[in-house]
Amino acid sequence: MNDLWVFGYGSLIWRPGFVFEERAKARLAGYHRSLCVRSHVHRGTPERPGLVFGLDRGGSCVGMAFRVRHDDQAAVLAYLRGRELVTNVYREVTASVRLIDGRPVRAVAFVVDRGHSQYAGTVSVEHAAEVVARAHGQSGANVDYVRSSLTEIQAMGLRDPWLEAVVARL
Repeated sequence: MNDLWVFGYGSLIWRPGFVFEERAKARLAGYHRSLCVRSHVHRGTPERPGLVFGLDRGGSCVGMAFRVRHDDQAAVLAYLRGRELVTNVYREVTASVRLIDGRPVRAVAFVVDRGHSQYAGTVSVEHAAEVVARAHGQSGANVDYVRSSLTEIQAMGLRDPWLEAVVARL
């Protein structure tokens, strides 16, 4: 039986929360990382939503792929579904990703549902910074989430000028 691969692009990069056997930088084509989801639970509340990352269609995204042993697959999927599908703003998909060493693998990823009421679409740097600065949810301050994500994205050798501008305004 094949091992499970999971593609992380936001907090999963720096806080996967599950046991894995291998992790590798990877690229997912057809989606890009975007601060496009209003968070009503983890990084905000319904009254004061925060903004979290979603995989939105178009472009490509470099993130982290995690290989999970077959014996751990059911527990990891249950954990991820509990974490990512709280309000169903994400859809679980299995997609082709290419690891940094060139290996193609199929990985579970969570992409934003553009038809969901929490989908924020494209937001300006100013608006994103304003929302992020004031939001706090069950998993902590939205500011901490955004800063930690940028730190890890940069540690992977990547640049995100839009996100860097948001953090500079915080």
